[in-house]
Amino acid sequence: LPQKQPSPVGSALKPALYTIPPHCGFADALVEGIIATHGKSPLGLAKAVILVPNNRAAVAIRDAFVRKSAKGLLMPRLVAIGDADLGESVGAALDPIDVEPILPAIDPLRRQMILARKVQQSGLMGSITGAQAMRLAADLGRVLDQLTVERITATVLRDVDVDGLNDHWARALTFLNFIMDDWPRELERLGCIDLAERRNRQLDRITDQWRSARPTFPIYAAGISTVAPAIADFLKLVARLDQGAVILDGLDLAMPDDQWSALSSDEDGRGGIESHPQYHLSLMLDRIGATRGEVETWGWGGGAKPLLARFEAVTHAMAPAAFTKSWSSLPPEETKLSGVKALQVATPADEAQSIGLAIRAALQEPGKTVALVTPDRELARRVSAHLKRWGIQADDSAGQPLSATPPGVLLLSLAQVAAERFAPSVLLAILKHLLVNGGDVAGRQAWLDGARKLDLALRGPLPGPGLAGIDALLADQNERTASVKSAALEWWAVQQHMFESLDAAARQDPQLEAVLQTLTDTATTLTGGRIWAGPDGRALADLLSDLSALSGEGMALTSLADLPALLRDLMDTQAIRPAFGGHPRVFIWGLIEAKLQRADMIILGGLNEGVWPQLMSPDPWLAPAIRRQLGLPVLERRIGLSAHDLVGAMGASNVLMTRAKRDGSSPTTESRFWLRLATLAGGIEPPQTRFDLLAQALDFATGPRANPPAPAPPLHERPRKLSVTDADTLKADPFSFYAKAVLRLSALDEPGAEPDARWRGTFLHDVLHHWGKDDGFAPGALIPRLQSAFDSSGLHPILRALWLPRFEEAAQTFEDKLADLAVEGRIPVGTEMQGEVQLAGVTLRGRADRIDRLSDGGIGIVDYKTGAAPSKKEIEAGMRLQLGLLGLMAERGGFAGVAGKAGEFDYWSQAKDTTTKAYGKISSALGKGPSRSDPDDFLAQTLRHFEQVVSDYLLGDTAFKAKLHPEMAYSEFDQLMRYDEWQGRDG
Repeated sequence: LPQKQPSPVGSALKPALYTIPPHCGFADALVEGIIATHGKSPLGLAKAVILVPNNRAAVAIRDAFVRKSAKGLLMPRLVAIGDADLGESVGAALDPIDVEPILPAIDPLRRQMILARKVQQSGLMGSITGAQAMRLAADLGRVLDQLTVERITATVLRDVDVDGLNDHWARALTFLNFIMDDWPRELERLGCIDLAERRNRQLDRITDQWRSARPTFPIYAAGISTVAPAIADFLKLVARLDQGAVILDGLDLAMPDDQWSALSSDEDGRGGIESHPQYHLSLMLDRIGATRGEVETWGWGGGAKPLLARFEAVTHAMAPAAFTKSWSSLPPEETKLSGVKALQVATPADEAQSIGLAIRAALQEPGKTVALVTPDRELARRVSAHLKRWGIQADDSAGQPLSATPPGVLLLSLAQVAAERFAPSVLLAILKHLLVNGGDVAGRQAWLDGARKLDLALRGPLPGPGLAGIDALLADQNERTASVKSAALEWWAVQQHMFESLDAAARQDPQLEAVLQTLTDTATTLTGGRIWAGPDGRALADLLSDLSALSGEGMALTSLADLPALLRDLMDTQAIRPAFGGHPRVFIWGLIEAKLQRADMIILGGLNEGVWPQLMSPDPWLAPAIRRQLGLPVLERRIGLSAHDLVGAMGASNVLMTRAKRDGSSPTTESRFWLRLATLAGGIEPPQTRFDLLAQALDFATGPRANPPAPAPPLHERPRKLSVTDADTLKADPFSFYAKAVLRLSALDEPGAEPDARWRGTFLHDVLHHWGKDDGFAPGALIPRLQSAFDSSGLHPILRALWLPRFEEAAQTFEDKLADLAVEGRIPVGTEMQGEVQLAGVTLRGRADRIDRLSDGGIGIVDYKTGAAPSKKEIEAGMRLQLGLLGLMAERGGFAGVAGKAGEFDYWSQAKDTTTKAYGKISSALGKGPSRSDPDDFLAQTLRHFEQVVSDYLLGDTAFKAKLHPEMAYSEFDQLMRYDEWQGRDG
């Protein structure tokens, strides 16, 4: 590069325009030149003013001054021009106090609330919720800002041609015209103006002032890429001031003239040229009245020849489509991407792990710096988490949204638990939150102990709504649940008062201010006020305070279910930036910081289409054709800016590009930038160290994969007692029997789980048992008892509506069948009868759902089922021994008061009968017709199977192998047996 000192003096004829190439590091090169020019005098730097695009750029340049200062210095004033997309205002240095003040800018939240109210009241989008109105208001505010920035008036908007557009766009434009007329009156009433308008006025005023009274101090406009008319006019003046200069970021001076000329002549009429990374710089030069030939290279920063060659190749790769045909004729040295490697992995998790390893490897070299640059915030968070396993805390310049901080998560959970009327999963998440202790910090452990008691009691089907539903569920106790529910009820009775106001608010018409106050009070009570501590807590408190104060001006909540989405959207827009103090050589940068700073190694992550460039949300107010008519930025310009960011981020000596072939749900496509670079270079090689393979090996053993578990405890540890249902488990899945009978483990339901077969079976058994025990199987009594059981169970009304009709239909079938059997002389003699006998050398226990006395004096065994009954094939194979074992127990006197020969073995199932199409099916384990088994043969067959399984597993040394018959096995212990690691393999 030519090493010359740039003259900061611009003449009226020739503006002082410079550019810093991408490989020089914008902030360091800029600071080096300014120090060399003004740093000889102790106060020379302090007199200078550096105009930067936004506050994050000011931080990057300030840090560069710190790096470059050997003895300390008085820094220039860093003044942000203001970034409309970031909601930033112009720095105070451009708003002097000795002139008539400009009206203040309207608070962004107040504007959004008022616009949301107008959108909701207009009915343009139909009946919409408050959260939807706020999203539309945010989009509407962006459109108003863009119109203001581009100085497009209401008159121009009214002249837009809508021919050929559908009715939606015409209606949206009509509403936008109304807002353009109405909004100024609203602002006048409030005594303020829009932030974008205030920035325009500030820049116009300072431009007029400096034009008439030229400043006597050095002024540098550095890295500003916004092409808004007010900014362009301002930069046009700065470039021509006596001590002014404009320094552009990454203007390509080597780009062929024909390609440069094509940027401003959109021949295809579709605006595709705006997707070029140099388009916005071309447009800026046009608006400040300069040509590319008037721009000089900034004389500081240096640059290595390999990097210059790389950027020549990158320039070719980013050429407009009409010029890519020349790629085939380029010499090899102009297509090489030296120092650039690429890594494609399977999933986002693999990508994050690989990037973490790459950063870890880079730190092995003393003094080497490494930065991850990505617009994918989820990827950045994952990489940060992986780095912590090695004790590396990376400074993430973008921070994290307020909704992801502990206070934000807790408040959103409180809003959700009110909206879902105290769904157990959300309530338990609140009670176990790290900030929640019931107001007693010292009693945190006791609080968690109580919360875990409630956790055990709430596992199972969803209770009724509100606190009353939880109380009803805890009060509904039987011999199986009494101990768990009574312990939970004792703790919950003391604590539930903290939620009573929230429960009351959920039953009333939602009023935003009142609901927010209730959320605030509940959060304070639960945490003892700790939720409001720290930067994230203070930000949350400010948001709730502002939202509550503005509730009277804003949209209406249509229901409490609208509140979580509303709060989440608002919290997502507020970033909580971490305090400095991370690893000094590891950085996670957004695209803004990456354009201004350099690291020895740059990792460009998330290079998929829709991520880089990001897939922009469509504008619901202005159709793309209308935006083109008005000259507003369109999607292609955003793509061009993303391309410029990518080119600027490739200035490191070593660059690693990464992407995942899948996202969370579907295959992904390479970024168009990735494809261009790879096509030009004939492919990009992976790094020498395959971080993707290391990532795969990091958390997995290198030895042989696991085999199905087959524990073989010694004979004295094997149980000598088992139930009739355990026999079926032992036959199909010996490991599950081992886990249950030897390890004494049992699975827990999810809180608020869907009613599964086990729950339905327990519920139906209880109803049928009390029908026999309390009602004596009286005709017409089953359905009322069933209805009463649903009413008193504490179940959610949705579950009642879903299952009661099916159970009623099956109950009617059972009543009819029992009446028919009575006519035949078959009468029930016992229900839910417990029994025990010695059989095959072990103690066999069982519970018969019902035992009948047959007309010939024999015994009939009935088993109630909620699902389909076992097939005759399964029974003959010895996979379903329950009914036969109950028959053997009855014949051997295992049930008190029951004696005789077992002759019938029936399944009464709640499942639908394929013949009658009604719920409720009755079938015999003996089969029917000519294939019906003889009862004696059936019992003899059952005994043989039982003796074999007892001999093998309880009296012998056979190992308890997992999933011996997978088609018959349950999945209760799949996680314990690590089923996913070995399924489908032989032993």
